[in-house]
Amino acid sequence: MADRFFPNEMPDFLAEPPPDAAASESPKDSLTNLFHLPYRTLSDILKSSALDLKETVVRQTCSLGGKRVEDYSLYTGALGTAFLAFKAYQVTKNESDLKLCSEIVKACDSASTGSRRVSFICGRAGVCALGAVVAKHNGDKMLLDRYISKFKEIKLSSDLPNELLYGRAGFLWACSFLNKHIGNGTISTTRMRSVVDEIIKAGRQLAKKGRSSLMYEWHGKKYWGAAHGLAGIMYVLMSTELKPDEVEDVKGTLRYMIKNRFPSGNFPSSEGSESDRLVHWCHGAPGVALTLLRAAEVFGDQEFLQAAIDAGEVVWNRGLLKRVGICHGISGNTYVFLSLYRLTGKVEYLYRAKVFACFLHDRALRLISEGTMHGGDRPYSLFEGVGGMAHLLLDMTEPCEARFPAYEL
Repeated sequence: MADRFFPNEMPDFLAEPPPDAAASESPKDSLTNLFHLPYRTLSDILKSSALDLKETVVRQTCSLGGKRVEDYSLYTGALGTAFLAFKAYQVTKNESDLKLCSEIVKACDSASTGSRRVSFICGRAGVCALGAVVAKHNGDKMLLDRYISKFKEIKLSSDLPNELLYGRAGFLWACSFLNKHIGNGTISTTRMRSVVDEIIKAGRQLAKKGRSSLMYEWHGKKYWGAAHGLAGIMYVLMSTELKPDEVEDVKGTLRYMIKNRFPSGNFPSSEGSESDRLVHWCHGAPGVALTLLRAAEVFGDQEFLQAAIDAGEVVWNRGLLKRVGICHGISGNTYVFLSLYRLTGKVEYLYRAKVFACFLHDRALRLISEGTMHGGDRPYSLFEGVGGMAHLLLDMTEPCEARFPAYEL
């Protein structure tokens, strides 16, 4: 199992030393030296690194000169680069990043026209939703209205799965994203309610013979994780208006997951799995931790916060993965600590986020070039490659505002 991650040899917590103390100490290795920088100095270094990495990602993924986009998805395609450019704009207010984002989205719009994929991360909903938000920032009301109209034209087929990456939850997340960034009511409660009804109905039906309040299946497996299973679907449901009995179903499902986690504190990738190996956003403790933190925030229940803290310990001990991305890599796992910090205010979690981010900044590119670390099947993409690393390092600039891309609202 240890071949999946690097041993975490860092102290559980180190208080940030005063600036004058840092200068008087003897030099250490480059990674440790980063920890001894004042946070603002460190975040500036990480931001500079992220912006350089963003330029590399753009060069490698965006050849828009008359060439049709092949992969328009946020997950591995051009929309992920647009999302990264938008994050860079949010951090630096550089208008060229906003312009670049808009141009990429337009290319993705052309490429995704007629697509039957409906989610934010892998489908047309992501293109239209991000396009609308960028148009709003550009002050282009005509384009904003056009993207929202295109979004409203998206049809959900009756055989659609319920999970986040390709299914109903992924479409519903896009609705919540639009309502947050454009304004409440952009996508009507009636439209969203019809999707919630389908998700709840399917979850109750499959759960009838089991012990969980809700259960879902994707490609023949009852997944638990954020990408295809319970954690992702519960997260999205908690971002909508639920009826009292639906709230109890969500709580009951999360309690079922907590009760049936592994003794290590990690979570199975699917119902009945006995393999305690995966510590990813997509499968395992990281994605479930983010959902439990959302539950603690929405419901105010201490049990969900404590379970998230327990899951965070798994990420700390086994989360320095030999992969770079946000779906199944160190970049994504770092968001667990940022989310814990945002909710609890405890600097120990900011320190842990700093450890993981500094590890990436100091070693990731070298380890990838040596073959010790996996750079992703699509090495410059947002979810598998260094695009996600760049997004994380930009998020370290304002850690209280950090959100896991296309998951945390």
